[in-house]
Amino acid sequence: MTDQVIDVTDLRRVYGGDFEAVRGISFAVGRGELFALLGTNGAGKTSTVELLEGLAAPAAGRVRVLGHDPYTERSAVRPRIGVMLQEGGFPAELTVAETARMWAGCTSGARPVGEALELVGLAERTRVRVKQLSGGEKRRLDLAMALLGRPEVLFLDEPTTGLDAEGRRETWQLVRELRDNGTTVLLTTHYLEEAESLADRLAILHEGRIAAEGTVADVVAEQPSHISFELPAGYFVGDLPPLAGLGVTGHETDGRRVRLRTGELQRAATGLLLWARDARVELTALDVRAATLEEAFLRIARDAQSGTGGTGRTGEAGEPRLGDKEMAA
Repeated sequence: MTDQVIDVTDLRRVYGGDFEAVRGISFAVGRGELFALLGTNGAGKTSTVELLEGLAAPAAGRVRVLGHDPYTERSAVRPRIGVMLQEGGFPAELTVAETARMWAGCTSGARPVGEALELVGLAERTRVRVKQLSGGEKRRLDLAMALLGRPEVLFLDEPTTGLDAEGRRETWQLVRELRDNGTTVLLTTHYLEEAESLADRLAILHEGRIAAEGTVADVVAEQPSHISFELPAGYFVGDLPPLAGLGVTGHETDGRRVRLRTGELQRAATGLLLWARDARVELTALDVRAATLEEAFLRIARDAQSGTGGTGRTGEAGEPRLGDKEMAA
């Protein structure tokens, strides 16, 4: 990318002198791009985002946001970014309008308070005290305060937690519009559908390392697709055409039920169906399924629990190889 708004090189964060929560990660985010950070619990997402926001100094490595170190050059970065934390912590007795006015007074070049509240659907709740807001409304208020300064870079930490389905999709649309108007967005989320819907690119963290990175299509492509079906009585897997010749990388059977794994879904499905036609065989309960982001994420989590070794690079058959044990960030 020619215009890198966020540039991270070999970033590390250490707690207590010996616990390394972030272990040398590198990535870049271009202007007007939405980049999502995903990860299992304790993967290092929040630890990473806090370094990008300038809330702490890295133990090693380099961070640049808008060309500046967000920690040592905070005054050059802070007026140009918006931050939505997992919980805003606003005074409970203030109303929505009072909270927004207080926040605007601390924000350089703040947009009108009414405009910010209108953006997130709180225009009709201005007189309600913060303590009386629902969980979803509090998240909307958090987002409104992050948008007050018309940020060039917006950090969203679990922005739709507590929102209902309608509120979540309205927030997605707002985030898309911000991105389309040139705002760079870094998002952390536990909702895989959210990342799949919004992200231009993403990274999946595990144990402080990047286990997978790229577009959703890139990350998903490293996972096998599946074809499952039932063979009729009297037929066995050995009766199928040579599986390797169909691009099949592995299979499982459960009675007559057969499940094939492949990185070449069209080739495998075509070969299988042509064989069934020529052999006059009906493949019942046939299911042809491309890989999904959820499968990629769950594969990483599953490998972590089973202790699969590695350094976050891609191993055989496109499966992420992860570290030896889970750590909390």
